Amino acid sequence: MKSSLHKVLHPVAGRPMLLHLLASVAELQPERQVVVVGAGRDQVEKAVEGKGVVIAVQDRQLGTGHAVAQAHEALAGFAGDVLILYGDVPLVRAETMRAMLDRLTRGDEPRAVVLGFRPDDTAAYGRIIADGQGIIERMVEYKDASADERAVTLCNSGLMAVRSTDLFVLLDRIGNDNAAGEYYLPDIVMLPGAQSAVIETDAWEVAGVNSRIELAGVEVIWQARRRTEAMREGVTMIAPDTVFFAHDTVLGRDVVVEPNVVFGPGVRVADDVVIHAFSHLEGAQVESGAEIGPYARLRPGAKIGSKAKVGNFVEIKKAELGEGAKANHLSYIGDASVGAGANIGAGTITCNYDGFFKYRTEIGAGAFIGSNSALVAPVKIGEGAIVGAGSTVTRNVDADALCLVRPAQDGKPGWATRFRKKMQERKAAKAKGTA
Repeated sequence: MKSSLHKVLHPVAGRPMLLHLLASVAELQPERQVVVVGAGRDQVEKAVEGKGVVIAVQDRQLGTGHAVAQAHEALAGFAGDVLILYGDVPLVRAETMRAMLDRLTRGDEPRAVVLGFRPDDTAAYGRIIADGQGIIERMVEYKDASADERAVTLCNSGLMAVRSTDLFVLLDRIGNDNAAGEYYLPDIVMLPGAQSAVIETDAWEVAGVNSRIELAGVEVIWQARRRTEAMREGVTMIAPDTVFFAHDTVLGRDVVVEPNVVFGPGVRVADDVVIHAFSHLEGAQVESGAEIGPYARLRPGAKIGSKAKVGNFVEIKKAELGEGAKANHLSYIGDASVGAGANIGAGTITCNYDGFFKYRTEIGAGAFIGSNSALVAPVKIGEGAIVGAGSTVTRNVDADALCLVRPAQDGKPGWATRFRKKMQERKAAKAKGTA
């Protein structure tokens, strides 16, 4: 990855890969969760803090079998089934995990269940040779495979399910007599004494990440599936491939999302909302019937009320717009509350920061803020008040009052004509070299 960030913490849809995987695992309500980590332990521990995960450390990287063996102590006394997953394979669904566990307990009770897949390009994946019942006859690494074996399209993902009572006994039996001198987890499948089985899934689900290129590929897969899900749930997307979701984006029915909209984490959108093109939303809540954009930015803490309007080049941060309120053009509303039906004129800003602290602006219901006004917080604009265009408001404004903060306008008749004449004379003199 060429990164100071641990590989499994690189994000997909705004969430670290490892946490995607653990979220799917959580659907199974596991009794224990163990994360085996080598380098970057501190980063991983911080990421999984409070999630009921035990960290096991692999001080020396001696292969996948050796890695799993490091979980022995954390699983002491555990008598259930063990799923072995990979933090850089984040898209595995809970349904697939359940299918692996179910196959493990089926009539013939295989020693292990391996998750296989059939990619378009089998490349250098290890191959699984199995009979018609999914019983594995042999597994072979690509470099060791014959031409006939390489022609097999069923590949090994490396994910498997094993009974805890068998797992560590089997790991003790494998050796490291190979070119890398490592202990390979798949070797437990072919140990004599019992049979193992394979179940299959789609190739996208076991896509792994070992580079930024592969990370982008997994992002593409995740986004495509989320867009399809959103449209099935009643969202209209005019150009789906241009819309990007976060892992926790929630959209209601009859929401319309125009092209080039990006959702960051923490966005909830109610029914009948229109999000116009080139808008960015993060940490925001949008109520039913509201209209956002185009070119709008909703930052964390933005709460947009029912039928409110946030227009082009408007930024909302840690602020609430009440029902039917409007901020249609070129405004910044931060650390503020805007009452129902209030109107924010073009170019209005709430001056909420003095370089050290943030301050709040309160705008009452039905208030009208004229264009190009600056509201210097902390300040309150009363209900129904009108602030004249171009005002810099530093004191509270009473309800239904008019606030004008402007210097007296001065006029000088004929000044513009005299100015232009003088400038033209200067320009002519300069051209002659006499200026």
